[in-house]
Amino acid sequence: MYVERKPKWIKTKIPSGTIYNRVNYVLRSKGLFTVCKEALCPNVAECWSRGTATIMLLGDTCTRSCRFCAVKAGNPMGCVDASEPERVAMAVSELNLNYVVLTSVCRDDLRDGGAWIFAETVRAIKRTSPNVKVEVLIPDFRGDKDAIGVVVNSKPDVIGHNLETVKRLTPIVRDRRASYDLSINVLKTVKELDNNIYTKSSLMLGLGETEQEVVEAMLDLRSVGVDILTLGQYLRPTKRHMPVVEYVPPEKFERLRDIALSLGFKGVASAPLMRSSYMAAELFHSVSRG
Repeated sequence: MYVERKPKWIKTKIPSGTIYNRVNYVLRSKGLFTVCKEALCPNVAECWSRGTATIMLLGDTCTRSCRFCAVKAGNPMGCVDASEPERVAMAVSELNLNYVVLTSVCRDDLRDGGAWIFAETVRAIKRTSPNVKVEVLIPDFRGDKDAIGVVVNSKPDVIGHNLETVKRLTPIVRDRRASYDLSINVLKTVKELDNNIYTKSSLMLGLGETEQEVVEAMLDLRSVGVDILTLGQYLRPTKRHMPVVEYVPPEKFERLRDIALSLGFKGVASAPLMRSSYMAAELFHSVSRG
């Protein structure tokens, strides 16, 4: 991650430890990528030391180029590894996970955007480890209802899609092929196809948004039935990416959490180092028990 002066409440650990090394070894041995490393997540040390990871499907090259994201951009030329779902399932079993998050790069070079790999991976995990809860964090699939339906029909426990930022900043922050309304519609479509699946989204703060704009985004997410929301501080990965406009203090994250809960979200995690898949198991279980 790009090193710059950060406030005292932004603290991360250096990756190390026996469990961290085992997770790293198993995932590497299976030829798998994680968003933890590819996106330079600040929580990688903590998560891997607890034996959890977010597995990134469909390679390490994204067809989009968002100004906040550290994942490599390029053209994967339609390359898909059909053995990936089984390798993911083996890794989940070997690591003895009870909750797994699957995400992917955007694959606009594929007709279905990669929906088939998501669905096959969910099914492979459920076959190999029936008690594992599976959360998927999907791209927008260009709004293709059939592609979204392929993932929905595989019956993951949670389907997430990140709004990322407020409406005004979306054209500045995200790739031009993404849009605020498209993301809202993806989450709406999931609920229309299966209202029993929990839906989830995330917003980054510190990009220049106002509090009122954040609340308006929350209302838009609630209008399509989103159940779970995470709010976290944007951290600039490299000098090539968007600069941080503001380091949002912890007390503001707490206030926004209270506002989100008052709007009807079933689960909200809001803190400077919160990410959409961080503490995902704990958040899911708190919601499903409620």
